[in-house]
Amino acid sequence: MRIIVRLFLVPLLPVMLGCSDSVKHKPASKTGNSETKLIPAGDLMADQMAYEFAIYYLPRPDKDPLGELNRLLKDRFKGFTKVEKISPSETQKAVAARIIKDVKESYAPPDLESLQHSGRGLDRQQATALQGCECTLVLDFAYPREHVWDGMREAVQLLSQLARATGGLVWDEETRETFTPDEWDKRRIAEGTEDVPDISNHITIHVYSSGEHVRAITLGMAKFGLPDVVVDRFSWSDSKKMGHLMNLLAQAMAEGAEAKANGDLDLDIKAIRHLKVRELMLSSPGPNATSKALLSLRKGVWEEGDPQNRLIAIGADRYAGPDVHARQEKMLGGLFGWEDSIVYLKHNEKILEASRRAKAKLPALKKAFHAGLAPGEFILLKAPFETPDGGDEWMWVEVTSWKGARVKGLLKNEPFNIPDLHSGQIVEISETEVFDYVRRYPDGRSEGNETGKIIQKNKEAQE
Repeated sequence: MRIIVRLFLVPLLPVMLGCSDSVKHKPASKTGNSETKLIPAGDLMADQMAYEFAIYYLPRPDKDPLGELNRLLKDRFKGFTKVEKISPSETQKAVAARIIKDVKESYAPPDLESLQHSGRGLDRQQATALQGCECTLVLDFAYPREHVWDGMREAVQLLSQLARATGGLVWDEETRETFTPDEWDKRRIAEGTEDVPDISNHITIHVYSSGEHVRAITLGMAKFGLPDVVVDRFSWSDSKKMGHLMNLLAQAMAEGAEAKANGDLDLDIKAIRHLKVRELMLSSPGPNATSKALLSLRKGVWEEGDPQNRLIAIGADRYAGPDVHARQEKMLGGLFGWEDSIVYLKHNEKILEASRRAKAKLPALKKAFHAGLAPGEFILLKAPFETPDGGDEWMWVEVTSWKGARVKGLLKNEPFNIPDLHSGQIVEISETEVFDYVRRYPDGRSEGNETGKIIQKNKEAQE
């Protein structure tokens, strides 16, 4: 009998995606379908920018915040005009400031649990002290789109100098992150001379479980008058690649990429103008990569916890496949590359013994799955799929449901000799047929795949 075995292959990615599950999202009511709502053709940037930053004090400022703000506006940031209240149609670079003293009631800082995900550069002492904040300076910025880039550069520099002068921590209301001044400078200011900055430094992505699958959304695009990006119904094993795709689309929109009348947008990494972003994404292409993705953009459906901003949903409708998951796999594979490995073999006693050890771990894996895996954690199971010639093709399935002995999940390999199966397709397998497992943790550690390691070692010895 011919047996085709797939080795577990780690996704090839140039950078790591920072994920957050610090904000609780709830599914939207099914009142609309983002797949049927077209976005406007052309440039996606709004005519006006408006957003909010703040400075939290531990517990009170070292100097008068409003006095220091007036001094900085007079001496160093003359491009901004201080106003009492932001107008919806500002024709100048404007900033409005207010002091909040009933902080817990009116502008509560993030709690210690949230800061584990969204605190940038804070130590335990600062995070604890933040809970007793007694004074907050809130700054609202607004300006027309002609000042989108110089306005943002001046705003983040103003926040840095003001936080240092008054002894506070910086809060980005749009991304829901808290920064020390040093970390703020590192992420928001320390860039090159590009006209359009690296947008990924100014936004964040929340990734979280949504039913049996995963949903991801950007936060912070409103600062550039652009819609936030959402992707629905993908798997945790694809979350890093999907995050790269979202960051690339955000960068392309900031650089002026335009969607067609039907919502189509051809994303090309080589067309990204920001040198560092482009070179980083092209630095480690996977096999078969085209560096392009044919996107279908639609209006996103808002869910509780999402930013109060326009939403654009990424679809893979322009790719062939029996379902959304198969089409997503082709979209990501074309953009970043894909690689599969096929080994023909007979299972010897050493491999079978390793498989028995793996099967002994299944009850614990099932228990962990039902208890709830951490954001970014996933389990893969290797199982046989019958080929038309009577053989077996052993492939990996990412678990999305585990009820009794029946396991449902997403096929993570492209079948070699089974025409009616495709990578990304939802399949069902029996727990009794599982041959091996991989458990991948959020920090990148993995366990399992002992049979694959033996097969790989034997393969290398034969070459």
